[in-house]
Amino acid sequence: MRHGLANKKLNRTSEHRKALLKNMLNSLIKYEQIKTTLPKAKFLRPQADKIITLGKKDTLQTTKMLVSQLQDIKSANKVKKTLSKRYSNRKGGYTRIIKAGFRYGDNASMAIIEFVDRDVEAKRVDKKKKDTSKEAPKTEENKQATA
Repeated sequence: MRHGLANKKLNRTSEHRKALLKNMLNSLIKYEQIKTTLPKAKFLRPQADKIITLGKKDTLQTTKMLVSQLQDIKSANKVKKTLSKRYSNRKGGYTRIIKAGFRYGDNASMAIIEFVDRDVEAKRVDKKKKDTSKEAPKTEENKQATA
């Protein structure tokens, strides 16, 4: 019997499950929207809401707890400075899960988990911007070579 056992096992060991949760939390905080399987999204949602609620309290203890749980200072700072201010007047329900069909290879149900009122530009954090100044001299060199 499963009396008092709260969360899903996800067919992983406890250490693997903790690492998976930590990595997904960091990705969700960084990009504010991630695509994953539906059971993982349902596993992540209450934890993400607890992290935002923890970030709303502005004390040293909550900052230490955030860094301890996320293992990333940048993510903890984003929770404290950006996300907690964004959701300061909201009582809960900071994330939403949108079903996104099925994965091609194994037909697993996919979902998108995102923050409510998310910043659309957060998805482009790691993408490099094209530098047009470097491309311009190359075209001039090509014109001189052909002339």
